[in-house]
Amino acid sequence: MKLERALVVEDDQLGREFVTEALDRMGIQALAARNGREAIGLLEREEVDFILTDLRMPEVDGLGVLRAARELAPATPIVLMTAHGTLDVAVAALREGADDILLKPFAPDQLALLLERLGGRIQLRNENRQLRLQLEGDAGTREIVGSSPAIGSVLDQVRRVAPSKATVFIRGESGTGKELVARAIHQLSPRRDAPFVRVNCAALSETLLESELFGHERGAFTGATQRREGRFELAHKGTLLLDEVSEVSPRIQAKLLRVLEEEEFERVGGTRTLQVDVRVVATSNRDLEAAMRDGSFREDLFYRLHVVPLQLPPLRERAQDVPELAAAFLARFAQENGKAVRRIAPEAMSRLCAYRWPGNVRELSNVIQRAVVLAPGDTIDLEQLPLPAIEQGRGEALAGAVGMRAEDVERELILRTLRSTGGNRTRTASLLDLTARTINNKIRLYRTQGHSIPEPTRGIARPKPCELEVAGETA
Repeated sequence: MKLERALVVEDDQLGREFVTEALDRMGIQALAARNGREAIGLLEREEVDFILTDLRMPEVDGLGVLRAARELAPATPIVLMTAHGTLDVAVAALREGADDILLKPFAPDQLALLLERLGGRIQLRNENRQLRLQLEGDAGTREIVGSSPAIGSVLDQVRRVAPSKATVFIRGESGTGKELVARAIHQLSPRRDAPFVRVNCAALSETLLESELFGHERGAFTGATQRREGRFELAHKGTLLLDEVSEVSPRIQAKLLRVLEEEEFERVGGTRTLQVDVRVVATSNRDLEAAMRDGSFREDLFYRLHVVPLQLPPLRERAQDVPELAAAFLARFAQENGKAVRRIAPEAMSRLCAYRWPGNVRELSNVIQRAVVLAPGDTIDLEQLPLPAIEQGRGEALAGAVGMRAEDVERELILRTLRSTGGNRTRTASLLDLTARTINNKIRLYRTQGHSIPEPTRGIARPKPCELEVAGETA
């Protein structure tokens, strides 16, 4: 990591000038303080990459600067400059959080070597912090599973948009995998080695969200005992996911608009303007057009976010992916729970394929997890499925049939089941407890009546439900 700005604290004028001139020759801007009290005042107003402070100074010494810096800027590294006679005190200071010691007198090349070492430590520290952010919430994410045309179309769009810096707006019902698609965009982009940072806009109050996004200065509000970087800063050169951006208040919307337009902002309670290079991906499951009409969402922000729209299909529109998803979840949860569950019984899979999944992929994941935990042997049977939910889903599916003719209801049921199985007539017949000949006869009739018939998906080999055995992890 390149160090660009330093605070030098030294009560001896010649020593102070020696260090600041050496830093200047290295291309590092130095803020100079004549004593500890002046240094603390600078830290309250300015930001630096590291601090070089003399240990022995009148009034506020190097330890006082160290303790104040840990309150004001806890992530800023501190190097203590000391003579041999105070080495024991300096070692004690290391235990209080100092990052290194520089023994006086020292030459410029010794200072350069120390700063090179310090830059490596800062980079490692930042990488560890970014890794923690990337792992946040990863337990529920895996590679996108499915071979249906619906999910294939989404993946094609992801591949096309990922290399750009364009803002992406992902829409879809709850549980359709919006965050997973956002991560895929990041991983396929040139920013893949930089951080992927997520913030759930719906989970925080306005004040907390503002602090999370933009950071805050010490004393900006009650409880702000130290300076804190926001998610925009942490996502610099990477990707920031604004999850459920529709829940942001109008005041925060105005600040978001400025960052998207100008790539700059101030921390809460701060006056210094910070520049960032962040690719923004936003998600929502609400009707933002309606929110614009009622005035709860800014039209200019909507169009800033809506540069590349991605619409994720609900699971009921990609029902042919249910067997693959179920197998992937089965392998994952069997491994996580130390269970020997390896397969899903045909009748259980038929129920899973027939259900409309109002909670989408997240609901399917929960159902399979529960079934794996409850399964007494190596097979998931109907007994391990939450049947009331399945039956309720069937009732909801038939709710719109009231007042329709019987033949119309039958046709709608057959065509809907055909769509859910990807045009597989054998599976459709099995799910509806009809013969394959009956299904074929009905299809011929519906064609003569001008109805669109779902055709079997070509070129994609899929296991039959009764053959879904899992030998290892599936993704």
